[in-house]
Amino acid sequence: MSQAVTVVSGVGLLEGPVWRPGAGDLTVTVVGAGKIMRVDVAAGTVEEVADTAGGPNGAYPAADGGLLVTQNGGLDWDAIGIPNPNPSRPTTPGVQHVGMSGDVRLLTGADGPFRAPNDLCVSADGTIWFTDPPQFPPPTAPVGRVWRWRPGGRPEVYAGGLKYCNGIAVDTSGDVLVVEQAGLMRLRPDGTRDWLIETLPSGGDGFKFDTEGNIYVCGGRHVTVVSPDGRVLEQLEAPAGDAMMTNCCFGGEDLRTLFATDGGSGRVLAWASMPVPGVPLQPVAVP
Repeated sequence: MSQAVTVVSGVGLLEGPVWRPGAGDLTVTVVGAGKIMRVDVAAGTVEEVADTAGGPNGAYPAADGGLLVTQNGGLDWDAIGIPNPNPSRPTTPGVQHVGMSGDVRLLTGADGPFRAPNDLCVSADGTIWFTDPPQFPPPTAPVGRVWRWRPGGRPEVYAGGLKYCNGIAVDTSGDVLVVEQAGLMRLRPDGTRDWLIETLPSGGDGFKFDTEGNIYVCGGRHVTVVSPDGRVLEQLEAPAGDAMMTNCCFGGEDLRTLFATDGGSGRVLAWASMPVPGVPLQPVAVP
């Protein structure tokens, strides 16, 4: 496996990377600053796209060229224990639409109330799924939720009673897979749930699939690669320095470059020539 290279650094507490195949660049969310940034991978430069306020977290490509963004509303950084040089600018938690021209619109103003939407994905039928954990640090009671937003409808709670649900995706069988605390849990349509892997060696945050069904889970200093049956295959390690791997995506012309956001050092990292390409994200219609 190739070693990680640093694409950019010092950007802030990064999350939500999205590869834009037409433009050949990445967009990322800066949770602490309330910004969406564009990363020119070839040039190693960063520019601001939009100011969302609050805490933009996960992101997914929209069919109009923009992004859907899960907005956690802004976090209490002192309570979390993570240094953040940016002043808090709270806003309404929910799902935002962010245009590449900089316009920001809350899509869920009449829905909720939401706690701290974290990450999102879209299934083949155009349904939007997003996690809604409590504000951090979480309470003793398990109050985290997963929401389902079907085309033509409004967001509805799909699953509740989760301690701290984070990354989310839908696997090839149609089951919803979430990072719950430090493991990967399946949420089945009949309401049952089971662990794919209960304890990841480096914990878990955001994740993506490759075309063979392997799962690339960010957490700690690593991207942990998990097989479809829940075995840890390997761990890709961040280069030296503070590291807090938050999310990843596949990019490049052949989707064989794995990009990951490192919130610890504000870096975007890249592993080139991955043995299996990633699953492309199909842009979703804006609700």
